[in-house]
Parts: sequence; C-alpha cells; structure tokens
Amino acid sequence: MATVPTSAPREDLIQTLGRLTIHAVQLIGDMALFGLHMLRWLLLRPIRRSVLLPNMYQIGVRSISVVVITGTFIGMVLAVQTYEQLKMMHFESTIGSVINMALFCELGPTLAATMLAGRVGSAMAAEIGTMRVTEQIDALRMLGADPIHYLVVPRFLACFLLIPLLTVVADIAGLCGGWFFSTQILGVHSYHYWTHSVNYVSVYDIFNGIFKSVFFGAAIAIIGCHRGFHCDAGAEGVGRAATEAFVWSFVTILVLDLFVGLFYALIELMLRSMLMNFGTLWMPPLGIPFAG
Repeated sequence: MATVPTSAPREDLIQTLGRLTIHAVQLIGDMALFGLHMLRWLLLRPIRRSVLLPNMYQIGVRSISVVVITGTFIGMVLAVQTYEQLKMMHFESTIGSVINMALFCELGPTLAATMLAGRVGSAMAAEIGTMRVTEQIDALRMLGADPIHYLVVPRFLACFLLIPLLTVVADIAGLCGGWFFSTQILGVHSYHYWTHSVNYVSVYDIFNGIFKSVFFGAAIAIIGCHRGFHCDAGAEGVGRAATEAFVWSFVTILVLDLFVGLFYALIELMLRSMLMNFGTLWMPPLGIPFAG
C-alpha cells in the first residue's frame, strides 16, 4: 500500500521570529557562560610567557600595517567629505577639529575594530575550529590541560591589551592622513588645522575612543574563540565559524559603541550638572574650557 509523503508544516512569521529570538538568546547566554569560564581561568592560573607572546605577535605586531592603512584613509576620507560643506560656510579652516573629533571618538576605534574583527577574529575562529575538527582540543583534554585556559585566555589577553594600542596607532595615522590631505591637497593652512584641533579636541574625547576599544577587543576575542569551539565538522563548518565570528563581532562592536556612547553622554551630563554648582572646570592640555 503506497503512502503519501507528508511535508512539514510551514512556519508563519510569528513562529519564525520566535525561533530566531530563542536561538539568539541561547547563543548570547552560551557566549556569556563561555566568557565567565575564560575569566575564571584568567584569575586562577597565570599564563606562560611562551604561550602569550606568540599570540601578542600575531594579533598586535602583524596587524599594525592594517590599522595604519585603515586610519590613514579614514582621515583622508573625512577631509574630502567635510571640506566642501565647511567651505560653503567659510569655516574650512576648522576642518582639523571636525576630522579629529570624528576620528578619535567614533570612526577610528570602530573601523579599526572592524578591520581587526575580520583579520583577528576570523583567524581565531578558523584556527580553533580546525583544532576542534581534527580533535586536537580533545587531545589537550586527554593530556590534562584545559583548552579554555590554553587556547582562549592568551588570545583574550592579547586582544584586550593590544587592540586599544592598535586603536591609538590608527588614530595617529588618521591624524596624519587628515592633516596631509587638508594642508597639501585642499590648501588649508597648517597653523589653522592644528590650532582648531588643539582647541576643540580634549583628552576626554581621546580617552573615549580608547575606552571603547577595550570592550571591542574583549568582544572580538570571546566571539572568535566561541565560534571556533562550537564549529561544525568539516571544512564547511570551519568556514562558517570564521564568517559567523566576523559578523557577530561586527554587530557587537556597533551595539557596544552605542551603549558606551550613551554611558559617556550620561557621565558628561552629570559633570555638567556638577559644574553648575562648582564653576568652570578646565580640561588638561589639548582641552577646552568645560563651562557649566
């Protein structure tokens, strides 16, 4: 007796959204537990220098050329995009303040972290994923070593410590690129460029971008290692893990940029309310009067 094959019922929009939401919550929770496990090993046992230094070299030294090129062209692109608008208002001499404010606060840290997510995060996911597929992680467990401590903690420390430094390198490269294009190509006087930069960009703004990059580095390391540890079998699984590491890192960088920016806005609002009672606070060098 022939049987009629039955097809699975199709999902409607609500069911699809529910399934995707549950999957996203499970993934975020799993990454949080993964990060807590990594922090536990970070506090319990120190990392050997022979394990940490190669990771710092791969993540830090070999990424310098990427962030220098990225930062330089960010500064040049900002000069191109802002010059015409400022010229229409006869404010082209203030181009240095616009370029450097956008560079230090937002574009420098965010785009540098995005480039490092593509270079570093994907590489970590692919490397650890290959070790999982070839059962090298299981071999580490058989030898009595915890894979999280041996593989994840050194990569996390390298990203956490070096990505802020790479952000500073990208900022300096963008500063030089914006200055060169503005003064040598667009004809802005160098004195006006640096004067407005010093007067309108404060140490508070520079620290804002560096502070963001600390969170960006931690997120790139945790997401890249997590995707490598949970990749599927075969070459396709490793490739998918590398892709997911970059996509999730990029989305997380944007979300963190939003919330850290809101945090800084709240701190600035609190400072302004305090200054209304205690007068005017002068910022350190490279700053401007912070009037209440």
